[in-house]
Amino acid sequence: MPRPEKLKAVSELKEQMENTSSVFVTEYTGLNVHDITILRKNLRENSVKYVIAKNTLMKIAAKEAGFDNIIDYLQGQIALAFGADDPAVAAKILYKSYQDIKKPVIKAFVFDSQLFPGNEITRLADLPSREVLFSQIVSAVESPISNIVSSVDGLFLELVATVDALQASRA
Repeated sequence: MPRPEKLKAVSELKEQMENTSSVFVTEYTGLNVHDITILRKNLRENSVKYVIAKNTLMKIAAKEAGFDNIIDYLQGQIALAFGADDPAVAAKILYKSYQDIKKPVIKAFVFDSQLFPGNEITRLADLPSREVLFSQIVSAVESPISNIVSSVDGLFLELVATVDALQASRA
């Protein structure tokens, strides 16, 4: 019979997996206390949860949450990062840490229910933030509309000028 604290840990991991848009499987071997503290702080400040648990508990939670595709990667000293709103944020932080100190190693990540190998992290990390993407979309939509408004405005100004000129010539 499993102990209550293990059942609780599996339940919490399962809940995290079910309520996230992305899961990053990282191997933290070789990270010293200072580096892992900085990494966790950076992740926490951006609403990304970084969890270290026993691999057997992570495997049970992954299976129960429908993340069977990451089970093969849960070997060694593993931590999971759960990206809350914007998966690119977690990817950027993990990738920057890897570039700086070559740790943690990103073994794999799940984004939009699709599994990617860890070396694909650059594709996600290079994406602009959600806010920048939204502003780019808004400007792409706004530009043609403002051009149309300017054109119509110009036509009305010409029409008003023509009517004024006609009125002035009759007076």
